[in-house]
Amino acid sequence: MAQKTDLFIIGSGPGGYRTAEYAAKNGLQVVIVESAHAGGTCLNCGCIPTKAFCHDAELAEQGLHVEFSKVAERKQKIVEQLRSGVETLMKQPGITFIHGHAQFLDSKTVEVVSTVFPESSSEGWGEPETVVQQFEPDNIIIASGSRTKILPIPGIVNYPCITSTEMLDIQKVPERLCIIGAGVIGLEFASAFASFGSEVTVVEFLKECLPAMDSDIAKRLRKQLEKRGVTFCMQAGVKKVEDNIVTFERKGKLETVEADTILIATGRIPNIENMNLDKADIAYDKFGIKVCPDTFEVERVDNAKGPARIFAIGDVNGRQLLAHAATMQGRRVVNTLLGLKDEIRFDIIPAAVFTSPEAACVGPTEEQLKEAGREFTCHKGFYRSNGKALAIDATEGIVKLLVGPDDKIIGCHILGAHAADLVQEIAALMCRDTTLAQLRDIVHIHPTLSEILQDIQ
Repeated sequence: MAQKTDLFIIGSGPGGYRTAEYAAKNGLQVVIVESAHAGGTCLNCGCIPTKAFCHDAELAEQGLHVEFSKVAERKQKIVEQLRSGVETLMKQPGITFIHGHAQFLDSKTVEVVSTVFPESSSEGWGEPETVVQQFEPDNIIIASGSRTKILPIPGIVNYPCITSTEMLDIQKVPERLCIIGAGVIGLEFASAFASFGSEVTVVEFLKECLPAMDSDIAKRLRKQLEKRGVTFCMQAGVKKVEDNIVTFERKGKLETVEADTILIATGRIPNIENMNLDKADIAYDKFGIKVCPDTFEVERVDNAKGPARIFAIGDVNGRQLLAHAATMQGRRVVNTLLGLKDEIRFDIIPAAVFTSPEAACVGPTEEQLKEAGREFTCHKGFYRSNGKALAIDATEGIVKLLVGPDDKIIGCHILGAHAADLVQEIAALMCRDTTLAQLRDIVHIHPTLSEILQDIQ
């Protein structure tokens, strides 16, 4: 007989486990299922271990001796500590955590298949058993995340081509590293491994790196990485990978780059397979599950109705591929179920690239505003005129603040030390419709990098 529960969550990444915690604290009975490690991609093979690498890369960039075996060891300890914390969190009252694979049987029933290992005995470990459970929840959240997108390029699935998951588990620094793709993942690894001592080449099909960011910021970041020894091959289409040689076409000519390790960083695609979404009449395409932009409730094929309300949050809905976006989408879903109001602004989602130097942004870019025909003014500030930046030898940087005709701040784009922290301040102010004049009236500690925001011209 199928089991009942208030909320059933597929996936235990930040969107899944944070939502489960919030729902349980608000009195809901929650079942959460994870097919891999607790914590999902972000914690185990994404943003957390990558940032551990970036931290140690900064030490190497400062001239300190960094032994890569210790870097890998520290990264793994951080992952295991945080994973253990999530597992403990999922044991709190109101939450049932299951290791297994979930799939829809119909629009109201979810089946979970788990492998259970019996307790050890004097005769040793018993044979693993397959356990099948069925649930008929009142509400379902799909938070299954995403994975690396592999382009249909001959040879790209063969060694030495690897994804970011395998890159985080390598045991030595490659002498020559070729990265296919100049998005966030590609640039973070390029920055870190250039510091570790790799000869890094980045091959990108587009004219500029980080296409979603302000073009001026992206270009400045690329120039900074070039100064640190990273080679960029822009407007280059990869044709094939044979053995350890990447062949690409640029300006009508074929060129090659030889590498010991080839990192595939060509974007992410949603994990929508193997869940039998069709049996639940869930609408989706290659970009992800289709959802209502306000509640994140899934669209149904032919407007079909089901006894359970189904939602999709995080990377799997393809709207904003950021861990913190997934967390807040989950919070909105729970609030919707409980009839609670919130003031979450999904039009104001800050993002950062943890290269050296950092890049961060919130709100539309200049290009997007111009394309939309919106009036704005651009105000700039520079790290080189800031006392703290001079003191910490971080004078390479720029702040761009975009302001509407009513003086309200509508966007911010920063390249420089602690850019993520500075953008977060502006994101908070934008959520309260702060004007540039009001920002200038806010007292800032001296000496800090945040004074750049206050003194911007």
